[in-house]
Amino acid sequence: MSIIIKTDAFTTDKVMQIVTRERAVALSAREWKHRLAGYGYSIRDTDDGRHVLETLPHQVELCELPEELFN
Repeated sequence: MSIIIKTDAFTTDKVMQIVTRERAVALSAREWKHRLAGYGYSIRDTDDGRHVLETLPHQVELCELPEELFN
């Protein structure tokens, strides 16, 4: 597993491709989160209602996820 410390647009785009592809395949939000954990990512819900993608197990914040992935 790799730890992304310095993110750039290319890396964020590749990760978002994985996230959206896995969301399209998953039947539920729970399954989606489980599938992302297999790639070493987790989704953290913030107090202000945002959804942040983080790495596992170090919880390094990568990017904010768009709301349409949760509808």
